[in-house]
Amino acid sequence: MTEDIPVVGLREPCPCGSGKRYKACHGKARNREAVAHVSRPFEGLTSECDWVAFREIVPAATAPLTLKDATDRRVILTTVLPLAWPALVRDNGDIYLALQVTTGSGDPSRDAADALLRALESEPGTPVPPVGLPGPGPRLQDLIADVPLDVTIHEDFDYWMADEASADAPGVRDSLERANSKVMPTVRLESVDAAYWVQMGDKVFLRWVRPEPEEKLLDALARLHAAGGSSLAGVPSRFVGSFRADGLLVPVWELTDGTSAVDTEAAAAEFGQRLTAALAVDAPLTSEDRRARAGLQNRQITLR
Repeated sequence: MTEDIPVVGLREPCPCGSGKRYKACHGKARNREAVAHVSRPFEGLTSECDWVAFREIVPAATAPLTLKDATDRRVILTTVLPLAWPALVRDNGDIYLALQVTTGSGDPSRDAADALLRALESEPGTPVPPVGLPGPGPRLQDLIADVPLDVTIHEDFDYWMADEASADAPGVRDSLERANSKVMPTVRLESVDAAYWVQMGDKVFLRWVRPEPEEKLLDALARLHAAGGSSLAGVPSRFVGSFRADGLLVPVWELTDGTSAVDTEAAAAEFGQRLTAALAVDAPLTSEDRRARAGLQNRQITLR
């Protein structure tokens, strides 16, 4: 039985004594249980779109979480931690929980819940390292109170160095320098939910994580695109397509002429109103709409 064998690193010897690595022995059975793909891992959470953004598109951000139990513990969601740790317990007992990790099963919610549970049992000043894939167990939806995320965007990852435990851990300062060198200026818009302005080199984009089912959203975007209304009115912009991330669709616009996040606020709000109207249309797509939809689908990519 796999539950009688403790989880160790995938490359470590299996605790059963077979002489094989864990991943080639009891880890195989456990992983088969753990890797079942969940198409929308954060479905059911009020801020599902921001959860997806934290995992897929935002460089440096934090948001406080509230546990259903153990309410005396302070938990902070973050995008990434030093050395890709899934969690970190601060000297004062605060827990930082990361979503951008290098390993995981088919259910990021289960992976994060496992890291959170291990953090709750860890001593202050302790990083929670990656381990083998978790077996069946609670998901984030089971552990945290379902309240909207209060997102704070950071210009860099210097918040990692808030106490000596994380700052002095081997490799952390090098990890910090690498991470800071890759941070892209990012702003979460205030006029709409889960829309992120980002500067990538000499180009600027708006990436907006949407909660609607993909087929319905594609129909609405196609209607707007066919009518010449897929750009953001009032600012120089071009709708460049969309990508899938954790079961949601993320439309993307290129903002030309250095359009700032502030300049984009009103345009995003106005587009949101037009998109809402297009989503409410029940009539079949016209031939022009269908051609526009096919073009939009051809430009889609899937992150995860």
